[in-house]
Formats: sequence, C-alpha cells, structure tokens
Amino acid sequence: MTISAAQTPPAYPMPRSCPFGPPPQYAQVRQEAPISRVTLQDGRQAWLITGHALARAFLSSDKISSNRANPGFPQLVPGVASVPLKGTIVAMDPPEHSRHRRMITNEFTVRRVKQMRPEIQRITDRSIDEMLAGPRPADLVEALSLPVPSLVICELLGVPYVDRGRFQGRTKIILSRNSTSEQRRDTALWLRQYINDLVAGKEAQPGEDLLSRLIEKYRGIDAYDRETLTGIGLLLLVGGHETTANMISLSVASLLDDPKLLTGLRERPEQTPQLVDELLRFHSIVDNATSRVVVEDFELNGTTFRAGDGVIVAAAAASHDPDVFARPDRIDVDRGARHHLAFGFGIHQCLGQNLARLELEIVLNTLFARIPDLALADPVEHLPFKSDALVYGIHRLPVTW
Repeated sequence: MTISAAQTPPAYPMPRSCPFGPPPQYAQVRQEAPISRVTLQDGRQAWLITGHALARAFLSSDKISSNRANPGFPQLVPGVASVPLKGTIVAMDPPEHSRHRRMITNEFTVRRVKQMRPEIQRITDRSIDEMLAGPRPADLVEALSLPVPSLVICELLGVPYVDRGRFQGRTKIILSRNSTSEQRRDTALWLRQYINDLVAGKEAQPGEDLLSRLIEKYRGIDAYDRETLTGIGLLLLVGGHETTANMISLSVASLLDDPKLLTGLRERPEQTPQLVDELLRFHSIVDNATSRVVVEDFELNGTTFRAGDGVIVAAAAASHDPDVFARPDRIDVDRGARHHLAFGFGIHQCLGQNLARLELEIVLNTLFARIPDLALADPVEHLPFKSDALVYGIHRLPVTW
C-alpha cells in the first residue's frame, strides 16, 4: 500500500463488519502491502503487519520489545498503560521474561492440563444442566460461554466461589473500546488489588491451587515477591476467561450456521481438536496481543524498522493469509491449522493455549451431544457482535432447543 506524504494512513483498529471473519480491510491491506502504516486512536502512527510469514519473522526478532512502558509502544487501549506492570510477563523482555515464564510453563503443559479434564467436564455439565432447567430461549453467553472458562480459571487460581462474579464485569471494562481511560485504569487497579489480597491470604494459608504452588516455587529459589505474583495472577485471571468465552460463543454460532460442519462434529468427535484449531484460526479473536516496539533498527522484506517504532501484528490477517491457508474464509477441518497465530508466536506465545483448546473441545462435544436440537433463536446476521480494540466476540447468543 503506497501512501503519499499528504495522505493519512488508515485508522486502526479496523472494524469487523459481521459476526464471522476479520475486518474486510485486512485483505486489501495485505494484498497491497503486508507491511504498511496505520493511525492509532491517539493520533500516532504505527506499522501494521498482515502477512503470515512476515508476522512470524517479525515476532522471532530479538530487536523488538513487549515493554508497554516504552513511549513507542502502540497503545490500543489507552489508560491501561498507567497501571503498575510488575509481574505482567506479557510486558517483559528477556532475560526477566524467560525467568518468570520458566516458573509458570509447567503449570500449563499438555499433561498438566489433561489432569483438569474431569473438573472442566463437571463445570460444563453443571452449566448445561442449569441452562436446560431455565427458560427458553437462553443466552448461551451468560449460561455457558462465560461461566465455564471463568469457573475453570477461578478453580485453577483458588479464587473463592463467592468472588467469582465480581471480576467478570470489570474485565469487560478493560477490554472494551467504549470504556474511558479513567474507567480502564480504575478497573485494572481494582483487579490488581483484589489479586494482591488473594495472594496475601495464600501466603499464610496455602491451598491446592496454582497461586499457592507459585508462592512455594519462588520461595524455593529465594525470589518470592508478592507484587510480581500479583501481576502474574492478574494476567491469568483476565486472560483466562474472556478470550475463551468469546471463542465458545463464536464457535457455537459457526456450527449452528453450518449444518455440514455440525454434522462432522457429531459424527467424528475424535476430530474436535482439529476443528478447534481451525475455529481459532478462523476467528482469531485476540487480534492485537502481538503489538511490539522496535528497540534496534533492522530490515524485514525491504522495510526498515527504526528504534522506537510501534508495530502491530494483526493475528487475524496473518491467519487468513491465502498464501498459507487456501480459501481462508472457509472453515476447513482437514486443512491442519496448528500454525495459525491466534495464540501469537515466539517467546510470548500464549501460556494457556493448551487449556483453552481443552475447554473448547469439551464444551463443543458436550453441548451438541446433550442438546442435539440446539438452534439459534435469532439469525446470524442479527447477532450483537462486538469489535473491541483487544478482543472480538459476541455480546449475546440467543439459543433454543
């Protein structure tokens, strides 16, 4: 995309126009110039990468930083940057990032996550039980999509049951483009204080939960710091339910909108893991978590990135690159989509991806096995979708049976 000096680069984020698929502008931008310039909400400009190979190459560079406090970092959600970031590993660079990630990684291995299957299944069944006992039509977002990942992450972190509804509305404020900077800052500070108090309680009375185990690990190497663990806990709490909740809703809507796809799920449940990855690729709801700032000049595909440049890797655009994914706007279970960028790429690739995959697999198989006549109560085109700066999803999903 060639932009003259007199032109202003297009605004970013670019809005999605339907419940499924990335912003239509992505395809044009990627075709004309997979590395181009955009204008952020605060008026500053940044680079936008929309090609799959270029995205992976950029995110593999050691000349970029995730430090949100860097003045050049492209802030897509004004207000959050003012919140203390200690312990927030997504905002760390090596070697600090490497040290903390090593402490957490084994909590989310495939083996450890598989041990959570019975509990995830119980939570899913209980949520479906309650939905079936309630009125019809039901809102699947409130009845299933939000409760399952929310209760799973709370169980993992050891959040008391009575507190589990308190942070859901607050995370929505942080992730919504319609929230003010002050609202985001105040909400993030409230959540951080809540996690700080939770961690303090576990210092005195440890339990059988992840936070208690991390306290013991850090103490074991004489590196324990409550503020750091608070940041880690906050990241896991916020990131562990909102994103998966939106993926559940969009996945169900996609299946109900495509009878052939739904028949495949019912007849071949063993292929659900492949279906889940293809749905993750197709929807790519966390589009901008791969934003970075350049800390040392380097060149990529003829473009020179200068120190201080903000760069956004659009995961949804990269995961719809036709050079990598043939007919990317179709859901194809047999394509083998594990190399999508829905979980990012490189050293900051999502820690909880194995947990998210398992939750989606269990929810989709269980929901359609238990309610074979589930149907959308409203047409797809009437679904109230949201296109926020950080997370894309559906506000409400009316279903009946």
